[in-house]
Amino acid sequence: MRALVLEKVPAPAAQPLAPRDMQRPRPGPDELLIAVAACGVCRTELDQIDGRIAPPLLPVVPGHQAVGTVVETGAAVTRFRPGDRAGATWLFSSCGACHHCRRGDENLCPEFRATDCHTHGGYAEYLVMPERNAVQIPDELSGFSRIAPFMCAGAVGYRSLRLSDTEDGMTLGLFGFGSAHHLVLAMARAKYPARKVFVFTRNPDEQALALELGADWAGGIHDEPPSPLDRAIDTTPAWRPVLAALERLRPGGMLTVNAIRKAEADKNQLLSLDYARHLWMEKRLRTVANVTRRDAEEFLALAASARIEPVVQTYPLEQANDALAVLRAGRIRGSKVLTIASHA
Repeated sequence: MRALVLEKVPAPAAQPLAPRDMQRPRPGPDELLIAVAACGVCRTELDQIDGRIAPPLLPVVPGHQAVGTVVETGAAVTRFRPGDRAGATWLFSSCGACHHCRRGDENLCPEFRATDCHTHGGYAEYLVMPERNAVQIPDELSGFSRIAPFMCAGAVGYRSLRLSDTEDGMTLGLFGFGSAHHLVLAMARAKYPARKVFVFTRNPDEQALALELGADWAGGIHDEPPSPLDRAIDTTPAWRPVLAALERLRPGGMLTVNAIRKAEADKNQLLSLDYARHLWMEKRLRTVANVTRRDAEEFLALAASARIEPVVQTYPLEQANDALAVLRAGRIRGSKVLTIASHA
């Protein structure tokens, strides 16, 4: 099968992935073999390429937002049959028995294994996924390239919104406006009709897209919004927006940081943290770690009922390096998706 492979970390920024012809995988007794039709491109891939995350498996096929058609199932599989549509998220497996797994928080399991990090991912024609964590795609959702971003940007965006404890009538600030937050904006509009959503991003094109998609205000990271924030979610790789978000919270407000890693470049910004300005008055800070089956299933149901549509830019599988280069340059505008025409 055709695949794009990350062979070492850190990898060359210009051409980090190498094309390879690999043997088509075989599913185990409790696994599915999915013919990948589309796979979303995530900033986590850049974290791996740059060495902020060291994949335990190298060489590794990146990609944890893969969707397609089941072509083969293991003998113990009961929920899927060949011909069904299925997707993979960052959650590949967990122990299933620890305190966290028993509570449905398998994202916190000490044996958590990630798709495209501990196992091969979806930048390939075929992907193996455990039935337990494979996602069933609702019939109401169509178009594999539009569904692919839902597997991570949608699922983890949903988790960040859920963990933010946002309520209807609150003012929500979104710091960064990439693949996840353009979907969080749609979720917030669907779930909280009386809310206000303010978007903070340095990119004028992303500010325009946010307003186009229904944001109540959009501006730069350091611009003053029309009113203070009850809740804020940060998806940026930088530290400066964390301080900006904390400063703009009302007393009792909360910032949720949805990022698997932060870059080192502006870490010295934390030296300007001022307790009275950024943290006092019972402001709260929490982080998002990975995703659960619940996040993916509940978000897909919401996407189907609310008819959430991502903004998508597609690239053939062979142009994965080009898509990553555009993402690195900050030219995001929604979600970037790799497609495999033969499986579409």
